[in-house]
Amino acid sequence: MTLAGLFVPLVTPFTADGALAADALAGLAYSALADGATGLVALGTTAETATLSTAERQLVIEICARACREHNAPLIVGAGTNCTADSIDALAGLGASITAALTVVPYYTRPSEAGVLAHFRALAASSPVPLVVYNIPYRTGRTLGADTLRELAAEPNIIGVKHAVGAIDDTTIELMRTRPADFAVLAGDDLYAAPLLALGATGGILASATLATAAFAALVTAWRDGPLDEARALGHRLAALSAALFAEPNPSVIKAVLAAEGRIPSPAVRLPLLPASAGATAAARAALEFCSAESAQKVLV
Repeated sequence: MTLAGLFVPLVTPFTADGALAADALAGLAYSALADGATGLVALGTTAETATLSTAERQLVIEICARACREHNAPLIVGAGTNCTADSIDALAGLGASITAALTVVPYYTRPSEAGVLAHFRALAASSPVPLVVYNIPYRTGRTLGADTLRELAAEPNIIGVKHAVGAIDDTTIELMRTRPADFAVLAGDDLYAAPLLALGATGGILASATLATAAFAALVTAWRDGPLDEARALGHRLAALSAALFAEPNPSVIKAVLAAEGRIPSPAVRLPLLPASAGATAAARAALEFCSAESAQKVLV
């Protein structure tokens, strides 16, 4: 199995009094798939998973699985922590409706790269679904070298990586040059999605795509099939949008814009996150409007 295309990591909408807004979540899931997403990601960082109860997490999976089943679309579910034993238990509970599990590099404890390999090998050996490694050093405190990434790619039950290193660095170049053909590299930093796609990434897991699904789907397609001039121009527009949406801790600004558009009942996030500021929300809405206007103009031309 090779993952390719646009995967939208969904926010978890809350009502004004803090309850999970199930109908709004379903609306986001169906809209993303109808607007061109290849699949969905449930319980990622964007979903504020750490603040959800066990029952809420299960409800999120059920809602997303139903939407993906009806669209015959893949579903990736976030599962795993910095504890190997707990991660194995979490993976064991994933059902047949799930395509792959997004499993983060162990955070906070900062194991050696050899420890990271041992962790993922243990998970891969026991997981009922394939794994996508979530490589995000600025959150985990653990940078992985190209050799380690290649060793992870060689594991039979590890099918890809969400690559979110905050740059197009030497390790990224080496990974793209030497990765196995059937190992998916998915752009995980919205701001760097276009250059990673240009290097050959098979797709992306991009939170900004919740607000511009069709445009991000077109970006993935354009870098794969051309025309390249269109891919570059679209990438520039979407980078500006992503910068505005990530001006404050994710997903605060995304939820504020969704609420302003009436797509979710409130912009509420759970502590320790705080709601987006009025300035960040206004700037993001302006960036989205500009992006939409430019896309519309392109169609007219």
